[in-house]
Amino acid sequence: MLRPRKKYTVYDLQQLKGKRCLTHIHVKSPEEAAAAEQAGVDLMSCSFDSPEAQARLPKLVAAAPNSFLSGATPHGMASTEEAIRIGFRALEMGASSVYCSASPFLIEAMARERIPVVGHLGMIPRHVTWTGYRAIGKTEAEATQLYQRLKTLESAGAYAAELECVPHNLARFLSSQTTMLLMSLGSGDGCDTQFLFSDDILGDYEERLPRHAKAYRNFLEENRRLQRERIAAFSEYIADVKEHRFPQASHLVAMDDGVLKNVIAAVSEGRL
Repeated sequence: MLRPRKKYTVYDLQQLKGKRCLTHIHVKSPEEAAAAEQAGVDLMSCSFDSPEAQARLPKLVAAAPNSFLSGATPHGMASTEEAIRIGFRALEMGASSVYCSASPFLIEAMARERIPVVGHLGMIPRHVTWTGYRAIGKTEAEATQLYQRLKTLESAGAYAAELECVPHNLARFLSSQTTMLLMSLGSGDGCDTQFLFSDDILGDYEERLPRHAKAYRNFLEENRRLQRERIAAFSEYIADVKEHRFPQASHLVAMDDGVLKNVIAAVSEGRL
């Protein structure tokens, strides 16, 4: 197992840049977080963009107490004050850093307060109306713009950036040109971390698997099987109740007949 004896810090991660590619999984439940830690994954991330996700964060931290976990901030933070407040809240609830796909303006505000921030470069799903769902950086103009945005994010104080769907040879070059950790999601193996969502790894959703992802299990079919088993079990219970097959004697507690007779007599005679 590659996990260090102590929980990673941002400092630890920065010292590992260029030395090896870290494994990185986005988890969505305490069970997944515990499994990822026990399997030996290096880094985790999770959502922190809704009341439900924020309530779940402490449970993820408790399930994987030795893991570095980043919380993804909400889309549409309206001010630097809101960004700083949300960033500190995530840290106070146990996150090791925060992810933010917003502008360098908000990232810089959090970084000034020493909140460790992960930015986003390449294809950004929250901003996909400007690009479409496609690889970013295949042309000279896009590659140049991507480099400039990387440097802007670096100057804003981000310690890392997710690099999504960027040509792998360009991604390798960009990783060599920045002090930030670049986290590859569909951008090859030349970055500092290799990032996948648990949904991808577990095969746990209806949509077609993205090109950059690999499914190691088929949880979708397993969950469908479990749902069929739930329906079957509930149906059998309903039938047993209707046909008086449940409850049986083994499910019941009996009262002594003599004691019950005395109680009935006392009620009938008005003594109670």
